[in-house]
Amino acid sequence: QLQLVESGGGLVQPGGSLRLSCLASGFTLNNYAIGWFRQAPGKEREGVSCISSLRSGTNYADSVKDRFTISRDNAKTTVWLQMNSLKAEDTAVYYCAAVWRPSWNFCSLLRSNYNTWGQGTQVTVSS
Repeated sequence: QLQLVESGGGLVQPGGSLRLSCLASGFTLNNYAIGWFRQAPGKEREGVSCISSLRSGTNYADSVKDRFTISRDNAKTTVWLQMNSLKAEDTAVYYCAAVWRPSWNFCSLLRSNYNTWGQGTQVTVSS
């Protein structure tokens, strides 16, 4: 059974950077599309970024474009989310999610398209 574990969250000042990791166990991520989501207190969980299983097609929410970068290393069963120029509104619990989908460019920011989730890692952006 595929399991996902996020790490790398923490407290950072506005303008700072963090790198989140999503580590898979049980399976390699070769044929899985991966999404990063976040949920702030009192708000719905929203899609932040995603990456396809093949050829690494990517997509980003408008709110994080040009600041966040998603990447993957299937050999190491890890997906990263590099977050730069962080803002207070980026504060949330960040989750990675996976769905088995061998595809050149399938990549979704919709929660309903994923069936395996990690437990989340807290990111707090504050001075």
